[in-house]
Amino acid sequence: MPTPLIIDTDPGLDDALAILLALGSPEVDLIGVTTVAGNTSLANTTDNALRILELAGRTDIPVAAGASRALIREAPRTAEYVHGSDGLGGLPLPAPSVPPVASHAVTFLAERLLSTPKPVTVAAIGPLTNIALLVATHPEAAARIGRLVVMGGAARGGNVAPTAEFNIWSDPEAAHRVFSAGLPLTMIGLDVTDRSVITVGDVNGMGDGRVARFVEDSVGFYGRFHQDRYGTTDTYQHDALALAEVIIPGIVETSHHYVTVDCGETLSRGTTIVDLNDVTGHPPNAHVALEFDHPRFVEVLVGRLKDLDTKVR
Repeated sequence: MPTPLIIDTDPGLDDALAILLALGSPEVDLIGVTTVAGNTSLANTTDNALRILELAGRTDIPVAAGASRALIREAPRTAEYVHGSDGLGGLPLPAPSVPPVASHAVTFLAERLLSTPKPVTVAAIGPLTNIALLVATHPEAAARIGRLVVMGGAARGGNVAPTAEFNIWSDPEAAHRVFSAGLPLTMIGLDVTDRSVITVGDVNGMGDGRVARFVEDSVGFYGRFHQDRYGTTDTYQHDALALAEVIIPGIVETSHHYVTVDCGETLSRGTTIVDLNDVTGHPPNAHVALEFDHPRFVEVLVGRLKDLDTKVR
């Protein structure tokens, strides 16, 4: 039986490919998508989630809009400079034919976690605001999460500050609460996902359907940002790697460590402090990604997207 899955997300070009990867993978049953502000505004991320599901012909999957801002402080900025003004590069996508559900994302998460007989995996690939609110307001539902896979943080390095990754930096207080909640958490950090390279050549010629065309255009747009920022059109599919670990557990190699989050006011705000050498004496609270099988990741991502494209005409 496939694993029930909810994706909490802020689409985002790499979020879009992660959602499509889940839709193309029989190992998981996507029972809902919840949205949060992050890469762009909540209005955009919610509309983008709906449009991605419309593209894939999966309007049966409910979308619930969640937190429009961080818990304590507004995030210093969004990431339209990476993902375009609408979050998806202005790429042509069908307009949503169904609206989001009336429930707030946190209420939706609680209801699904409590009503689904099998433990639900939650893939949190945006800021952790919704998950922190779930922990605070519905602890009995949060306790039913079978596995929480987070794309965020880093054991080493950052992309918006010297040591901070965007998703955690956007709402450090939420991340601190989630990492402290005792959940079965796997952290897929930036120092691993920035090796999750997908090239334009990997996806060109993937197919002639609408999913394939979107994937090619998405990687092309994302590649232009990478060319300007890093001097290469290779793209880092951060969120898709987190979903690959959900779909094929073990594709990412992890180690169990204590992780906390810097919520201070200095340059290190949003840093995930990973006790790699176990010097604090605190018990481990997260399985931290260290390595992954890159050829297998490319094979899975491109192969599943191709399979999805053949089913969506």
